Amino acid sequence: MNDVRTVRAGRRTVELHRPQKVLFPVPGDTGRNKGEGSGPGLTKADLFDYYRSVAPFMLPHLRDRPLMLERHPDGVEGPRFMQKDTPDHYPDWITRAEVAKQDGTVTHTVCDDTATLLFLADQACVTLHRWLSRTGRIDRPDRLVFDLDPAEDDFATVRDAARLLGELLDQMNLPSALMTTGSRGLHVIVPLNGHHDFDDARAFAKDVADTLAEAHPERLTTAPRKKDRGDRLYLDVQRNGYAQTAVAPFSVRAAPGAPVAVPIAWEQLDDPAVHARSWTIDTAVEQARTEPWAGVLRSGRALGPARRKLRALRG
Repeated sequence: MNDVRTVRAGRRTVELHRPQKVLFPVPGDTGRNKGEGSGPGLTKADLFDYYRSVAPFMLPHLRDRPLMLERHPDGVEGPRFMQKDTPDHYPDWITRAEVAKQDGTVTHTVCDDTATLLFLADQACVTLHRWLSRTGRIDRPDRLVFDLDPAEDDFATVRDAARLLGELLDQMNLPSALMTTGSRGLHVIVPLNGHHDFDDARAFAKDVADTLAEAHPERLTTAPRKKDRGDRLYLDVQRNGYAQTAVAPFSVRAAPGAPVAVPIAWEQLDDPAVHARSWTIDTAVEQARTEPWAGVLRSGRALGPARRKLRALRG
């Protein structure tokens, strides 16, 4: 069996090494047609082919953004590596971004094209976590993220919290988009105009989360410590800080069956079958083709008017 497969991606040629290596061992029924050669689980080739097919939909969410790469070279049941610095052996055609950190810099990988995405898949990069700002204005985020994290694996509580948050954002005239995390919760994403720094954006997100938690103290919390949350859903805004990352749309998660973080339309919350792991590498591209975020994230908003509306709502 050939251990190397060569694929053309634009002007580049990318090699896939050890395509039959199993990354997602799945006991029993994997939900795939084993007669088509899927084997005992999902392979490196499955991951590679998925990212190749989803690239047209995923790349707009990755371009110009530093990445943190979640790699699983021995499969998702083996050691996990969270990679920030770009190794020297990566091809010189892969874009890099040197970003300031305390006492130095970090040279992050940036995924600007399909060839880079496929190269990362060959490196067993299962999940891509992206910055909320772009390389040209690294200290000015153009996305705000609310991470809805339930105390238990109970998507009904996530669904309710998302609706409450969406209603509050509507009252502030802020557009918002939904994404399953491929784990247990949802991300609610708000486009910003890129004129605010991270401290300002995170402070605003915290004010929004606090307002919602104060209105529904029996169901929601902003307590950072798990022991203080009880069975309430955690409204997490910590991803809005400098050098923090959030899972990128259409990223595969390191879990059985290869669930995917997938953009969804608000109306899909009404479907009782929808949950955080509804889509996998077998079905995510079909969802992508529906363009659930069409137009939502194009018009970034200033926080000043929204902050004044929030202040008025709080009385």
